[in-house]
Amino acid sequence: MKKVILAPGAALALILGAAPGSALAQEKTLTISVYALSQDEYKQIVYEPFEKICGCKLVVETGNSVERLAKMEANKASPVVDMAVVSMADALSAARKGLIDTIDRTKLSNFNKLYDIAQDPNGDGMSVGYTFYATSIAYRSDKMKIDSWADLLKPEYAGHIAWPNVTTNQGPPALYMLGRALSKDTPDLKAAIDAVGEKKDDIVTFYEKSSQLVQLMKQEEIWAAPIGRFTWAPFTKLGLPVAWATPKEGQTGGMNVMIATKGSKNRELALQFMDFWLSTEVQTKLAEKFIDSPANKEVKVSDEIAANLTYGEETAKSLKLIPSAVALDNRAGWVKSWNEAVGQ
Repeated sequence: MKKVILAPGAALALILGAAPGSALAQEKTLTISVYALSQDEYKQIVYEPFEKICGCKLVVETGNSVERLAKMEANKASPVVDMAVVSMADALSAARKGLIDTIDRTKLSNFNKLYDIAQDPNGDGMSVGYTFYATSIAYRSDKMKIDSWADLLKPEYAGHIAWPNVTTNQGPPALYMLGRALSKDTPDLKAAIDAVGEKKDDIVTFYEKSSQLVQLMKQEEIWAAPIGRFTWAPFTKLGLPVAWATPKEGQTGGMNVMIATKGSKNRELALQFMDFWLSTEVQTKLAEKFIDSPANKEVKVSDEIAANLTYGEETAKSLKLIPSAVALDNRAGWVKSWNEAVGQ
């Protein structure tokens, strides 16, 4: 026997005697495109509570950014996704391809609660940030002193570090900050790539996955590595004096943003969903579960939780993010220069 579960609207339609095909009998549906991570927690904290509020059904599509953006482009003429969460650079790519629309911030009651960097990440009004992360250096404070990103390449330190490959999420941001430290922060990152190339025989490894680093640090094969804040917690449990650097050039990082699909028939519902996700209550719950660092500046968490997040106004202001246009226009060149100088 198959169970039939009626959505609130459909149940009401039957009670009122409406025809099955009438507007009243049809349930509102919002299709969202998101990263595959932490979906159980998102379902509990974001999706199911919103469904109760809106009396609608959320259809959740997951996958990596390349797959999800390709699907949006393939269905440009007749969109099947109403909103998506992507990186800043991917949001700009979608905007350039005409896949997304300006977000009506007047419909977002929580917009003014966002940190400045999250309100209009690409400066085109087509995205809002919902979470960001810092990238800095995890290092053995008993072995070395880190005041600058350039310190990692000092002769006495270079043989004890791991550096992210240019194709990883942390690779370009780390090179970007190294370039700033060298006073040669051109969009091609060439000075930074060449500097790393000069030390390639000393550097312990060019890592692909941050999970490698905890073991290397535990075995004292490395003393330092640029990492994203979201991978910081395991280092604090090693029982070693590992510190998070605050270099004079600042920290870098990344931001994930919300975008609204151009031509969506559910624009108002999509904006309602975005606003719910950006609310202080939802952002607090996600932070407390270590899912997202909050873009909402009203979120308050304990010091213990904050230590494992990118948290607070001072941190938000310190982030030096790679402009999306720079990332999009130079990715291929970065890889080419990296292969020539480092040979990975």
